[in-house]
Amino acid sequence: MTNSEQTSVLITGGNKGLGFETARRLGEQGWTIFLGSRDEERGRAAAAKLADGGANVVMVPLDVTSEESVADAVRLVRKHTDRLDVLINNAGAPGRVIPPADATADEIHSVYDTNVYGPVRVTHAFLPLLQASDNPRVVMVSSGGGSFAVVTDPDQRVSKMHELAYSSSKAALNMITVRYAQALPKIKFNLVTPGEVANRKFTATDMNHHTGQLTVTEGSDPIVELAMLDADGPTGIFIDRLGPVGW
Repeated sequence: MTNSEQTSVLITGGNKGLGFETARRLGEQGWTIFLGSRDEERGRAAAAKLADGGANVVMVPLDVTSEESVADAVRLVRKHTDRLDVLINNAGAPGRVIPPADATADEIHSVYDTNVYGPVRVTHAFLPLLQASDNPRVVMVSSGGGSFAVVTDPDQRVSKMHELAYSSSKAALNMITVRYAQALPKIKFNLVTPGEVANRKFTATDMNHHTGQLTVTEGSDPIVELAMLDADGPTGIFIDRLGPVGW
């Protein structure tokens, strides 16, 4: 099977955690993995580990907060393929969980630069390659913290996490994704939260200092599910590994 016949995927923030596990699982399916990593050394190490496991992987230096880096990433991917089947916008920033009374615009902006503007930068730059695919899919990694239904539920832990930057950035990402889905019906744009909202569980990653109850394999379940949608799959949905998540 040649590169032009393999399903191709670009994963931002693919050198660790959910991104790496998603890359590993899709690599096992025989996909061509473009592994985006802001830290080139860590990216090369992650790519080498995937390759040792049999994956067809290309490390792509990619800082989603940099227009220049994103443009360079497009040029690199184009050297290997004339289309991109799947884009997984996984890279994210947690912010510093600053109480609302102390939060500044600068603090919020730094989180939005990765969590909101980053996916827009990457999606916009890779749209031509996605549009060249027969069945293009974009998966946005969001959070239960971006759901009004979850944040206003007093039984959910995030309802007591008093901050502005992270939760509002993910709520913005949710709206952006729905608007993409409505405007570009030939591309499937969907959202995941790597947790179990109904069970009030989330995935253990560096972002939460590995305090979550789910493994990265469990957390990556909905990412892989949406990445592998067939041509008649849904668009504009928000799910976790158990099913739909309330907005």
